[in-house]
Amino acid sequence: MPPFPQAAPHQLRNTQQRTNLTRATRTIRAKRNRLVAEKDDWEQLRRAGAAVKDETLRHLDRYLEQFEAAATAAGATVHWAPDASAANRIVTEIALERGVDEVVKAKSMATEEIGLVEALAAAGINAYETDLAALIIQLSADVPSHIVVPAIHRNRAEVREIFVRNMSRFGRPAPEHLGDEPHELAAASREHLREKFLHTRMAVTGANFAVAETGSLLLVESEGNGRMCVTMPQTLVSVVGIEKLVPTWRDVEVYLQLLARSATGERMNPYTSVWTGAHDADGPQDVHIVLLDNHRSDVLADEVGRDALRCIRCAACLNVCPVYERAGGHAYGSVYPGPIGAILSPQLRGLDDPVDRELPYASSLCGACADACPVQIPIPLILEHLRAKVVDTERTLPPSPERAAMKLAAAVFDRPAALGAGEKLAALSRKVFRGERGITSVPGFSGWFGARDVPAPPAESFRAWWARTDGGRRDDTGDGR
Repeated sequence: MPPFPQAAPHQLRNTQQRTNLTRATRTIRAKRNRLVAEKDDWEQLRRAGAAVKDETLRHLDRYLEQFEAAATAAGATVHWAPDASAANRIVTEIALERGVDEVVKAKSMATEEIGLVEALAAAGINAYETDLAALIIQLSADVPSHIVVPAIHRNRAEVREIFVRNMSRFGRPAPEHLGDEPHELAAASREHLREKFLHTRMAVTGANFAVAETGSLLLVESEGNGRMCVTMPQTLVSVVGIEKLVPTWRDVEVYLQLLARSATGERMNPYTSVWTGAHDADGPQDVHIVLLDNHRSDVLADEVGRDALRCIRCAACLNVCPVYERAGGHAYGSVYPGPIGAILSPQLRGLDDPVDRELPYASSLCGACADACPVQIPIPLILEHLRAKVVDTERTLPPSPERAAMKLAAAVFDRPAALGAGEKLAALSRKVFRGERGITSVPGFSGWFGARDVPAPPAESFRAWWARTDGGRRDDTGDGR
């Protein structure tokens, strides 16, 4: 994807996508607001959720070691993956050693982040998404546009067309005469996936939480596909970001109240699956946990940016963001779209790429995201912090027309005489720009003006008005008010 300023205008022209997003986000938002209003202690829960995450992050090394010891004692094999390539290699080797050429997969942001499906495919291993929205994305060769509902930008007519056209290439074809009613589409996906669950010997999942005191993993979902993944195959591999830890089961109680309401507007997730190691004749006998860093330690070292690691992937910030609602998730160029992606992706991937340097600016700083966040992540504050980092980074880059213009503007604003001359010149330029038409392009700045219009300069500057009215003390009535 190109940087946000170039990607967003293209996405804005997709009127069907904008309609789909507006309808979906407003529906989820309304459901969330109704259920949050039921909780008299909602703000106390938010503070508790933030406090538990902060405690965990302060002592993350200790909790990770505790988790590893407990999970190993329960019969799981724990792997440490410093980066995406290491995690992909670990999962691929587990599959190859067991002679597996197909795996079923629960929806997981961590595996999207590292590109696991592509890495497995390169080794000749097909990974089949089992979450309905993730399946839609896979069948259409699309990319996710939302953290909780990856196919939120699709409507049911589009989903029906995707099933009819592409489902047979991945397994059981769509039924003849398939309609676009939700129950028909759900039934078609169940029939398609049932074959995969019954015949595939290995599953890959993520986890919403990892409990340090017992070495347990939790997966919350709405469809039951995750439950099938963690119970039916012989081999289970879970890729888990190191920030997913919580110290105790008492802490999990806080997040289960926060997550369901914030993510899908439900009091409780329909399926909450928990597994701890391996147990004879009960579920997978070959259990692996891949603890993924992938620059999370770098984020942890930033005293301001580390608050992004509190994120529980509920997407409440996306559902209230006016920028996301209009531009959609694809404009962000990351598997983490919306406000949380604008602060998380640049920290995980660095600021070397123009895509990541633009993300902190993909926000109006209205603050709705911070108000909605169930763990009180100060997203606008982190955006401002990252913008300052972007400015520092760009000082080391080759000059660009935009940076040259900003330097010139700074020099003018620093010199009153130059500023006064510039204001007079701007007033004269109204004739060029025909009154209220505004400035829509400037040679050499087509990219910048492609996403922005500048209002026409005023006929008189404030300083000129101030001088003309003797400091604003005179008016037409002469009474000095």
